Amino acid sequence: MTPLREKYIRLLTLRGYAERTQQSYIEAVAALARHYGSSPARLRDEEIQNYLLGLCHRGLSFSTVNIAVSALRLLYGEVLGRPMEELKELLPRRTKPPRRARVYAKEELRELFFTGCRNPNHRAFLMTVYGSGLRLNEACQLKVMHIESARMMLRVDQGKGRKDRYSILSPWQLQELRDYYRREKPQTWLFPACRSGEGPMIAGTAQKIFYTALKRAGLPNRGGIHCLRHSFATHMLESGVDILTLRMLLGHAHFSTTAGYLHVSRQRLLDVRSPLDDVVANEA
Repeated sequence: MTPLREKYIRLLTLRGYAERTQQSYIEAVAALARHYGSSPARLRDEEIQNYLLGLCHRGLSFSTVNIAVSALRLLYGEVLGRPMEELKELLPRRTKPPRRARVYAKEELRELFFTGCRNPNHRAFLMTVYGSGLRLNEACQLKVMHIESARMMLRVDQGKGRKDRYSILSPWQLQELRDYYRREKPQTWLFPACRSGEGPMIAGTAQKIFYTALKRAGLPNRGGIHCLRHSFATHMLESGVDILTLRMLLGHAHFSTTAGYLHVSRQRLLDVRSPLDDVVANEA
């Protein structure tokens, strides 16, 4: 291990970056070094920018390119001591065009849970993802002790950004989980990877459960299992939950992320009446 790599890994560890983030950042820096066959410390600004342009031209996603940008900013700014204002110009982030979250209607979710899920264990899992507005990894990492039925709450330990939070638990969801518990008797992990209970369910298995249920229910794919979380957020807002409470339930670090859900469904627009109706009602 080179001294530069060792210092970079040390910084990531001390900053408390999540393990997956550390791996992504280390690989992003290593990819730059492999591309030129040289230490990143010896590269010219033009070479660094040309490398990023190459990533863009390869058609990589905005998030993939921005991970590389963040990794290199940390390297050159914190480890190699270059001014951050200078790096923002040298390593600009890609601006992703705003896109409204795609969601499922409540009637579609009913089909997903009761027509698409032939296995009741799969229904319990998908209901938990939607019913508590969880990210995929958060649902896979749930433990039995995280279900706090007395308070009708579900605890999320070490969610995104290594932050703990609570989300809600519906009575129907709790009943599904109780039935599931009586059948499977999970010990540590609520949804273990296998019957031995050693380790949590992996993301690939969870995605397979979702796509299989989606196909059986005859529903379109609107962006993968994460759309259940989008649907939870949208339906909560439509039912009158304020955006600050929703931000806490979703575990968003920034208000702007939650604000992205401030739209209404087309069906709800059809139910809205103009205030003019009340103004002129007595004149009719």
